[in-house]
Amino acid sequence: MRSPIDPLDPLSPSDPSDQFDPSDPSDPFNPFTSAVELAAAIRRREVSPVEVADCYLERMDQLDPRLNAFCHRADDDVRRAASAAADAVVRAPSAEDLPPFHGVPLPIKDLLDVAGWPTTHGSAGAGRAPATASDPVVRRFVDAGFILLGKTTTSEFGALPFTENEALGISRNPWDPDRTPGGSSSGAGAAVAAGMAPLAHAEDGGGSIRIPASCNGLVGLKPTRGLVTNATVSVEGLGTSGVLTRTVADTAAALDVLARHDPAAWWSPRTPHRSFAAAMQRDMPTGLRIGVLTDSPIDGIHVHPACTEAVTVTLRTLEAAGHDIVDTRLPLPRTDELVAAFTTIWNVGGSGIVLADPDRVEPHNRALRDAARAIDSWSYAEGVRQTQQLSRRIVEGFLAGFDLLVTPTMACLPPLVGAWRAGADDNPLMPLLNSYPMGVFTSVFNVTGQPAISLPVHHDDATGLPVGIQIVAAPWREDLLLQVSRTLELAHPWTDRRPPVG
Repeated sequence: MRSPIDPLDPLSPSDPSDQFDPSDPSDPFNPFTSAVELAAAIRRREVSPVEVADCYLERMDQLDPRLNAFCHRADDDVRRAASAAADAVVRAPSAEDLPPFHGVPLPIKDLLDVAGWPTTHGSAGAGRAPATASDPVVRRFVDAGFILLGKTTTSEFGALPFTENEALGISRNPWDPDRTPGGSSSGAGAAVAAGMAPLAHAEDGGGSIRIPASCNGLVGLKPTRGLVTNATVSVEGLGTSGVLTRTVADTAAALDVLARHDPAAWWSPRTPHRSFAAAMQRDMPTGLRIGVLTDSPIDGIHVHPACTEAVTVTLRTLEAAGHDIVDTRLPLPRTDELVAAFTTIWNVGGSGIVLADPDRVEPHNRALRDAARAIDSWSYAEGVRQTQQLSRRIVEGFLAGFDLLVTPTMACLPPLVGAWRAGADDNPLMPLLNSYPMGVFTSVFNVTGQPAISLPVHHDDATGLPVGIQIVAAPWREDLLLQVSRTLELAHPWTDRRPPVG
């Protein structure tokens, strides 16, 4: 069996004794190999893209009937792309001529268009006609060499942090299938955690990358607003694309693929001059001001002790690394201000989606659409202006008080399947209200647009479930987030943890 490839130097030459030997049945391809390591092995011709694709397709056959992570499979497309990738490896004059993730499979969350595939948006009311063109994020993945592995499940329009709907069914957590994998990138989280994909595309408008990262024991980074562009700006910039991974190195390398200047976008910065993968490898500066937030930003929400303990564990590690824990408070607004600012925009999350049968939209989304239509354009514009003022107040306070802020990712452990239903028969908005403990710490930073990452530093002793912490940085400081995340990954190794299903 080979030795692990150094994730900090994935393309460095390896000793022949450490290489994959596809002809040796005692040396099978490991489906939990990180994407960076897997790309390096493909480039060194130690494993074929065809072998890799077959491995993940077989695992999908075995595991997905229980977890329901995938909502669209196109196995023939996957195998054709893998065969073409294998041929390209043979033809390439050198490994440097191949794109960085050549031959690595990656599924797309079913909110983005992939040419030739349907996009359900998690809704029984949406049409099923194949998309005519791929979203720019999808095109960046393909240009980087990824093989599209199908589409993963999502809540309808990405509005809730779990997937249990008429269109796509119930997605389950590989750590405990009686619990949710979080969401709305539900299938993405379950797929990566169970070893059905090395990493997965995800989107985050209120925590939909970070929440499934916490629920499934993964790494999930929400980039700064505007750093990653889709075809259009989603919900006034609350939403952004990213990935779910098992390692910080994979997250950094994938961000290098996604964070490209988009001249056709409304707001797009220049491509960063230094790669995020290189930034991750630099030593983190000492003496950083580390702020802490463990009380819920919304009144009345209890924070589970395991979530608070995860923060305590993190702070001990950072303090031992030479950083200063400060008691400055984040200038959060009142609960009513915060909720009003977020929901004014959140209500329009399903806009722009063409519906074949609006009557089949889920009740909570019908209620959100009705609420959005009840607001005139002047009032909506005023709400957006107030949201920007609130955001500025928080970010200016952050910059004055902290370099980084540590919070729980969620206020709760992954809820049981069906927990969201309480009161839904009487009030169609109860699924959203019941979800507040999952998104209470994450959604604030969709409003501010700051980069935030969830890391699986802890497990709950009673249940064995993973528990994530969230670290927030100033806008455009993904480099600092990745550096501190790498420090925590080394101090609290999580990459070898495996869920019972998988």
